[in-house]
Amino acid sequence: MPLSFVSPTESAVPLFLIGADDLDGFLATRSDDDKLWLKANGFSAALGTVCVIPADGKIAAVVAGFGTEKTRARDRFGFGAVRAKLPDGTYALHTTLTGEALEEQLLAWLLSGYVFDTYVKKSKSSVHLVAPESIDVGRIEAIAAGEALTRDLINTPSNDMGPAELEQAARSLAHAHGAEISITSGEALLEQNFPMIHAVGRASPRAPALIDMRWGKAGPTLTLVGKGVCFDTGGLNLKPGASMGLMKKDMGGAATVLGLAKMIMALDVPLRLRVLIPAVENAVSGNAFRPQDVLTSRKGLTVEINNTDAEGRLVLADALALADETPPDLLISMATLTGAARVAVGPDLAPFFATDPKDALVLSAAAAKVADPVWQLPYWEPYESMIEPGIADLDNAPSGGMAGSITAALFLRRFVTESPRYMHFDIYGWNPTAAPARPKGGVGQGARALLAALPELLSL
Repeated sequence: MPLSFVSPTESAVPLFLIGADDLDGFLATRSDDDKLWLKANGFSAALGTVCVIPADGKIAAVVAGFGTEKTRARDRFGFGAVRAKLPDGTYALHTTLTGEALEEQLLAWLLSGYVFDTYVKKSKSSVHLVAPESIDVGRIEAIAAGEALTRDLINTPSNDMGPAELEQAARSLAHAHGAEISITSGEALLEQNFPMIHAVGRASPRAPALIDMRWGKAGPTLTLVGKGVCFDTGGLNLKPGASMGLMKKDMGGAATVLGLAKMIMALDVPLRLRVLIPAVENAVSGNAFRPQDVLTSRKGLTVEINNTDAEGRLVLADALALADETPPDLLISMATLTGAARVAVGPDLAPFFATDPKDALVLSAAAAKVADPVWQLPYWEPYESMIEPGIADLDNAPSGGMAGSITAALFLRRFVTESPRYMHFDIYGWNPTAAPARPKGGVGQGARALLAALPELLSL
């Protein structure tokens, strides 16, 4: 099903989106036959419900329930549940929603059309929607396309999504939007001083790489850094089978920044964009990096390895050090970094850290407007000592098991010394249970919130 709207047509069937509180008012405008039909079908405007109104053997109209304020708060994107329940055809939306509330539900409609069918062909319906004329449909379609890219990349299994395939995805995106791209891979990583990216990826036969994409000629500068661990065995600190089962999504940070980059470029946001992705596979072989090794980073900081399964922060550190050498106006990293973040806020919220309190407020406000929930966690200074092992400048896996997301963020912040504003996201990148517009599987987190916040964050 296409992630786009269609042009108005006289044959489009009216689709009324009605909240439970507005049902009586809507019924007052309908014929007696329609009232009886809706009553006979038990239509109460519950969220996601649908009632087809027939006339002369055809569909005269469809009424979709939008529930109550309480049910909508518990299940955002409620309109997305409607699409799969409609017969094939073209529908014209009629609703009292306006502005951001309407845009959210129209995005829900598009995202509900996402299907990952690379490996098994699924039957596709032919359901189309005419959006209200007041809406910038091009913007919503661009956002949906960016989210679809993120989902596709995460959902693709690691045998078909290694560092080379992630590189190709970035190259395709760059080509589509006229961006420049360069790749440093294999032994060249050592020659170009990316020692920790090389150390994490060297055990795999699939060469590690650093992807560097640039777009835009004028405006403020934004650098996005995404963790691209295409599969994480845990290295010599091997994960148990249950923990390894979802590790194809460990490149979710890279997938999310590529999705956000696609949105930015498609919408021609007036800024200069740079995307950095350290792409590796954390594998096991005789040359794998070991517990108790001490690595020297691009920044010059030494890192004691106390767990080879804390590899994401290592590859991000070298990429962040590179970004920091040409300080952007805003630097953002995104990574599926710690289980601690999941324990703290679950899979639905995207925890983030910000060196500038104003940035945190702007992002949180934007996230609420576009239904892309985030939650700020602190750079808690008293925990700095937890990442200082004594034998080296930094410890990649402090003992004790407490404040894991915070200590990881503090670790990354050590590699950002010149950039004035830095934000880090510790995302999950996976929807464990199906929900309206969000099928089980890969999902973007924080990208739409950042896109909405960029005008204020960068004074565009």
